Amino acid sequence: MLVDVFERRRDTLASEAGVTVEQWRVMEEIGSRRFMPSMFARRRESSAAAVSRTLRQLLDAGLVSVAISQNDGRNREYRLTEAGERALADLKRSREAAIESVWMTQDAAEIESFAEFARKLVRAIEDYSRGENRRDGALANSAGE
Repeated sequence: MLVDVFERRRDTLASEAGVTVEQWRVMEEIGSRRFMPSMFARRRESSAAAVSRTLRQLLDAGLVSVAISQNDGRNREYRLTEAGERALADLKRSREAAIESVWMTQDAAEIESFAEFARKLVRAIEDYSRGENRRDGALANSAGE
C-alpha cells in the first residue's frame, strides 16, 4: 500500500510538471551530467529502445537538447534546455514541499523506528532472495515439488 501511494504521488508530481515519471528520471540523470543512454537503460533494467523513445519525447517537448560529443564524435551529449531546467527545478520544489508537509510533520522517534523496521525488512527480503532463512519446504514448494 505504501509503495502504491508513493508511486501515485510521484505520478502526480510528474504530471503536474507535464512529464512522465520515466521522463523525470531521464531528466535528472541528464542534469547530473553523467548521462549515457545505454548505461541508464541497463541500470533501470529497461531497453535501449525505451530510453531512446523517452529521449525523443523530451527532445520533441524542448526539454532536452543533443549534440555530437566534442571529445568523441561517436557519442552524443544530452543537456537540459532552459525549459528542462525549469521543469526539473519545479519538480524538485514540489517534491521538497511534499516532504516538508508530510514527513517533517511526523514524530522524529516514529520516523526513526519506521526507518529501523524498513532496514530490517530489506535485510530479511535480501537474505530470503539469496536463499538464506528459508525453510526446506519453501524451497521445495517454490520449485514446484
